[in-house]
Amino acid sequence: MRVLVTGGAGFIGSHIVDELIGRGHEPVVFDLAEDGRDVRDPVAVREALAGVEAVCHQAAKVGLGKDFGDAPGYVSANDLGTAVLLAEMAQAGVRRLLLAGSMVVYGEGRYECPAHGVVRPGPRAEADLAAGRFEPRCPDCGADLAPGLVSEDAPMDPRNVYATTKLAQEHLAASWARATGGRVLSLRYHNVYGPGMPRDTPYAGVAALFRSALARGEAPHVFEDGGQRRDFVHVRDVAAANVVALEALTGTAGTTGFAAYNVGSGDPRTVGDMAAALAAACAGPDPVVTGEYRLGDVRHITADSARLRRELGWLPVVPFAVGMAELAAGADARTPRESGLVGRP
Repeated sequence: MRVLVTGGAGFIGSHIVDELIGRGHEPVVFDLAEDGRDVRDPVAVREALAGVEAVCHQAAKVGLGKDFGDAPGYVSANDLGTAVLLAEMAQAGVRRLLLAGSMVVYGEGRYECPAHGVVRPGPRAEADLAAGRFEPRCPDCGADLAPGLVSEDAPMDPRNVYATTKLAQEHLAASWARATGGRVLSLRYHNVYGPGMPRDTPYAGVAALFRSALARGEAPHVFEDGGQRRDFVHVRDVAAANVVALEALTGTAGTTGFAAYNVGSGDPRTVGDMAAALAAACAGPDPVVTGEYRLGDVRHITADSARLRRELGWLPVVPFAVGMAELAAGADARTPRESGLVGRP
């Protein structure tokens, strides 16, 4: 199978390229950082689509951003870029798309109140965060809530600009599928970590920021009280999920429409757990819990990935402790070209 991988020189994209090659497929890397080709350029996209059977769309501006002034950049890179890609796919007759989705489309995760059952708390108030009251409360009675696993049929509730653009990508792709008879799978990644993570940028994931601090001999600074629950999933497991999904896409002749799958390890941990594990693996200073917070962050969001396991047969294989040790050992970001693993149109 010949697959166009947008963002194929990036953190997740480069691992997908390696996985595709390892399973006998032919990836075509399309990446602004690698060769200057921008997914917002219709001519470049048109040329790259020649002869491909499916597209794996990883190119995106990621992270929470610094302030709302980043909004035009996120919308342009993520939503305009996706719209251009979909328009060119429609013209080229390419009808299979795998989209890099995100768990951020859910907002807060799943919660249960002892009295009211499953509830959906709204955004946390800044006054509560400033006072160190980090846990959401029941919107009906104010009781403590028990966090659980969020499934793909949960309501959408993006809480920041990046999250909004990721949901808009899914809506655009679903509209494209209806208009063209195409098929789209969106893999909603949870907190992806592993070799090749970008370092020292305001858009890096928390694991990368902690590792960078430890590499400087500094303690990781943990926001809030460190009790935020996340699902940290290794990038090789994410790459394997992508290839399994691509093979399913190309093997479903005649099927159309949109479907989404969570991609998580199934082993929720707190941010404090992750910082402590990474510090221990690096033999570095213990984490410092700062009480700082960011508006737009959610408290708990962990995945129910049962649908992906059941329907496509994917299973994560990298345990948390093994992944943290590997991250501590640290390979810097690399591109497929450095291993000679780059397809060209």
